[in-house]
Amino acid sequence: MNPSVAHIETEFDLIRQKVHRVFAAQGITALQLRQISHAERAAKIKKLKMALLANSEAVIAAGFADFGKPAPEVSLTEILPVIAEANDAIRKLRRWMKPKKVWPSRMTVGTSSYLQYEPKGRVLIIAPWNYAVNLSLGPLVSALAAGNTVIIKPSEMTPHTSAVIAKIIRETFDENEVALFEGEVQMTQILLNLPFDHIFFTGSPAVGKIVMAAAAKHLTSVTLELGGKSPTIVDETADLAAAAKNILWAKFTNNGQTCIAPDHIYVHANVKEAFLAECIKTLQAAYGSAAEQVNSPDLARIVNERHAARVKALLDDAIAMGAKVVAGGQADLMLRYIEPTLLTDIPDDAMIMREEIFGPLLPVISYAQLDTVIASINAAPKPLALYIWSSKQATIDKVMQQTTSGGACINHCVVQFLHGNLPFGGVNNSGIGSGHGHHGFLAFSHERAVVRNRIMFAKMFYPPYTAFTRRLIALFIKTV
Repeated sequence: MNPSVAHIETEFDLIRQKVHRVFAAQGITALQLRQISHAERAAKIKKLKMALLANSEAVIAAGFADFGKPAPEVSLTEILPVIAEANDAIRKLRRWMKPKKVWPSRMTVGTSSYLQYEPKGRVLIIAPWNYAVNLSLGPLVSALAAGNTVIIKPSEMTPHTSAVIAKIIRETFDENEVALFEGEVQMTQILLNLPFDHIFFTGSPAVGKIVMAAAAKHLTSVTLELGGKSPTIVDETADLAAAAKNILWAKFTNNGQTCIAPDHIYVHANVKEAFLAECIKTLQAAYGSAAEQVNSPDLARIVNERHAARVKALLDDAIAMGAKVVAGGQADLMLRYIEPTLLTDIPDDAMIMREEIFGPLLPVISYAQLDTVIASINAAPKPLALYIWSSKQATIDKVMQQTTSGGACINHCVVQFLHGNLPFGGVNNSGIGSGHGHHGFLAFSHERAVVRNRIMFAKMFYPPYTAFTRRLIALFIKTV
């Protein structure tokens, strides 16, 4: 055997052994954590929160090093949501953990019942690269609130940010409670081969299917926060200036690399040109002229050259098929730069209309009939988000009643993620399960149904089955 190959195999075996050792140790800890109080859980969350705040400057620097993220974007989208999640859990954890009384049904008269919230046990959090801090430490807050041990697998595509997350975890927790393993696909495979009690994955639908298949081998429960082509509708009654500013902010934050970003816009034909004019004004106000945008300090970059090439390929394909560039269109793959771009007249069979864009390209599609838009949305896989801009309640009601999505906003975009009292998640292709706040606590908890007997009415149904028993059963069937 080639010595270099043997060395790689030996190193791989050592890594796998360490993962298995930590996993086994966390199994012991998980049993101990079932007995800790809400105050002890809250103390762990507070410790994590303080560690993040202490390392906030390092998080900001890492976000810039990985893909040129502006400092305000890092603070707003990476640090703030985790702090809000932590504070919410600290304030409400006692109430979340309290057993919930359940009234008896007609079939269980003579008993008392309650729901007991138990930790699932050993959980795995697989985090993505686009919001690496937010989407690893946010779920971690929920997992700690529910009383679990945790292994985190951050993305290898943002090494600077992953290194800061690793520092925070290793300085804050013993590895038998919370551990972090960096690495590429091999590391993920090692982890997915283990019988975790729950897996929380954020990423693409394609990888989500792989995670779900691996979880199925151990009958492990999953929360999958995926993506999709989230549509936006702007009708003829919308406030066009407000819509343009908000939609473009939501789209071009993180340079379009956001799972809930507007993917494409349906604009009523009567206001299309006026809306595009507002969009162009908004782009120039936010990022400067076309010549200035490449050096804008307020515009992030694509995460790597491979993804930049993928986004450019979508743009080139659309243009080759007849799409019109209204604004933007320039690219520099060496700089991982794609100019914020507005496109119109895109053929339905262009790649950009079939694949999730995840970059700063925004197709604008004209429509005359709302039914056509609804039909297009329903013909596609269910999206993670849907946005509608309108001042007409009948239009809003029709869209909300005749479509489905993981979440939705009316006259706003992406704010549903920040609403800690709402569940955040997808539906089918865009996700399974939900997180955030109490819903995150529930995702990492087992709701144990407990029934306590008070009066033994069940003895009336014991055999032998007499005529009286039969009449009693018949009466229950009629009255239950």
